[in-house]
Amino acid sequence: MPEPGTEREDGAEGAAAPPALPDAPSFEPAPPAPLGVPRTPTGHAGVDARLERLADADHLPADGHTAVYEDVHRGLRDELTALDTRPAPAPTPAHDHRS
Repeated sequence: MPEPGTEREDGAEGAAAPPALPDAPSFEPAPPAPLGVPRTPTGHAGVDARLERLADADHLPADGHTAVYEDVHRGLRDELTALDTRPAPAPTPAHDHRS
């Protein structure tokens, strides 16, 4: 006797074949994809360079984003700190208005 689901010698089929299963879900991580978040230039070269660094995360898997975000955060903090340590502009000489 033929196995169920196999064709017999006379061309008739035995028991019906089980229905095809839908594609099994993949458990592989999706490849990195850009998030499409716009980065608007600020006009401050140091800050803009740090913000552009965020684009590096677009090419990394999610577990690599943390290092990029921490680097950008550190750089932005350094930029802000540098604003506090720059020397104040030299005072302009007072005009003598004695006439």
